Amino acid sequence: MLFEYFRDDNYYDFYTIKSGDSLYKIGKIYNLNPKLLAAINGIDMNDYIYPGQTLLIPKENYSYYITKDGDSLKSVAEVFNTNVNNLLDMNKTIYLSEGQMIVYKKN
Repeated sequence: MLFEYFRDDNYYDFYTIKSGDSLYKIGKIYNLNPKLLAAINGIDMNDYIYPGQTLLIPKENYSYYITKDGDSLKSVAEVFNTNVNNLLDMNKTIYLSEGQMIVYKKN
């Protein structure tokens, strides 16, 4: 699960879901696309979220990319307008398997 991988890193803040929350409502609070919020937390847009559940909230100075089949280090680096070495420096491990989250710190 993505939450376990990034738990000790500085890429995220944490949000504890309250009664009446939805991915759309939380996304609006943090100016995030609800689909990105769901993907980062490893949940489907139609999944039930419940009070007390903790979500990862991306920090503003980072960009995130969820890998797709056929991605390469070069193509992902181009998404962030950086080079492969910078991308490797910012991520513990990059497998390029479909659905992996790659993080890049904005300047």
